[in-house]
Parts: sequence; structure tokens; C-alpha cells
Amino acid sequence: MIAKLAGILDQIAADNAIVDVSGVGYLAFCSSRTLGRLPPVGSPVRLLIETHVREDHIHLYGFIDAAERDWFRLLTTVQGVGARLALAVLSVLGPAELGLAILSQDKASLARAEGVGPRLAARIVNELRDKTGGLAISAQAGPITPSVEPIGNGPAADAVSALVNLGYRRAEAFGAVATAVSRLGPTARAEELIRAGLRELVPGAQS
Repeated sequence: MIAKLAGILDQIAADNAIVDVSGVGYLAFCSSRTLGRLPPVGSPVRLLIETHVREDHIHLYGFIDAAERDWFRLLTTVQGVGARLALAVLSVLGPAELGLAILSQDKASLARAEGVGPRLAARIVNELRDKTGGLAISAQAGPITPSVEPIGNGPAADAVSALVNLGYRRAEAFGAVATAVSRLGPTARAEELIRAGLRELVPGAQS
């Protein structure tokens, strides 16, 4: 089982990269996020690898960091989400964005991925919220950590709705309000959370 490739970047295509390891070229399918962060062809490169073995093929899937690989593993546990579809989701949403989209039930963001319709987006949200137990990816796109708790009803939910009405995406609003709650505490009023959330979304905004 191949878990990592370290060698020279030989080629980059629309959905894959070839890594030359001691004269052997390994083709790894990658998200556009990973492909966009690769060094120039001919440079040293390191990819984390998830190996899928089937009766008719062996496919390698490459990731620039552990956070993306971990979400790939989670996505492929959802019914109807195969490896290629998981890469499509990760091409649209990075690990931090994906974690917030799932916690905030932002199905519209997930549906931006090619091949993901409204029903599948809803299934991804529902199944992964259960499987991760309310875990989210940190803002630094690190490993899965219990950094954000789900926002239910009350002032926090009102603040999220207010920010969405101002034109922010639900995942963005959710992340900003979650940060505000962690700073101001669970007893903060909706208007306080809205102001603090705006400061998160618009650096330099006045209270």
C-alpha cells in the first residue's frame, strides 16, 4: 500500500500529476487545490497518497496535506460519493471551508462541485455531521479538531441569519459567529455577535 510519494514532479495534467520516483512514474489523481499548490515541473515534490485497489485497477490519489487527505477519506464514506466525486468537492472547497460548510449545513456550497446535486449535498452534510460528531477543520486547515461547536437556536443563530441577509455565504457567517461566540461567551446578545462577526469578515470594521 502506497502512503506517500517523494520524488521529482514529472507532469501536471487537468486532474492528475506524475511523480518520478527513482525512474518510475507514479500517476496520482488530485484535486485542483493540490494541483495548484504543486511546484514547477522538474522540482522535488511530496504527496500524501491514498491507494484504492479494485479488481480491474489500482488508483493513487494524491494530497498536498493531511487535512485534505482526511476529508477525502470522510467524503468517500458517504453513500454515492466515490473518489472522483470527493476530489471534485475538494476542488471547490478546501478543508477549512468544507468543515464550516458541513457544520453550518451550507448545502449550496457543496452543490457547487461538479456532479453534486442538492440531494447528494444534503446527504453529505447529514452523514458527515454525524460521523465527525460536530468536529470542524481549524482555520489553518490543519487536522480535524474539535474547534467549533454547532450553532443551534438563539442569539448565535440569529446572528448567522443576519450576516447571511447582508450577503455573506452561510459558511462564512457561521465561521465568523462561531469565532465571536468563542471570544464573547455563550451569553452574548445577537447584536454583539453580529458586530463581532462583521469584524471577523471585514478586517478593520468598527464596532
